[in-house]
Amino acid sequence: MQIRISWPAGHLTATLDDTPTTRALVKELPLVSTAQTWGEEVYFGTGVRVPRETEARQVVEPGTVAFWTDGDALALPYGPTPISRGWGLPRTEFEGECRLAGPCNVLGRIDGDPRRLATVRAGDPVRVEPLED
Repeated sequence: MQIRISWPAGHLTATLDDTPTTRALVKELPLVSTAQTWGEEVYFGTGVRVPRETEARQVVEPGTVAFWTDGDALALPYGPTPISRGWGLPRTEFEGECRLAGPCNVLGRIDGDPRRLATVRAGDPVRVEPLED
């Protein structure tokens, strides 16, 4: 399934895998929330409550669509966060590590360049909707 994520300065699409969390999220679409930023991650509440899946991960690739079960939020990392190894230091072997606040359910991938998320500002309205075929 594909979704569209929109904010005042732009939008992107993402392709989601068929997971229990994806199915729960899709039932609530469309949804509107308020963006928060944390380093090079955008996250926002969804109102969806799901348990952590056994394959949940804390370190993911840029562009991963993740669901933070502790915050009922979608987490969209596009680069390092404040708890990434090497955060704020000169270039290291961990350059670009996306370390999320805690283990998150992995839902899929952003289509194209995830750095487009850099235009999202804390407080921006965010809309998530199914992408029509």
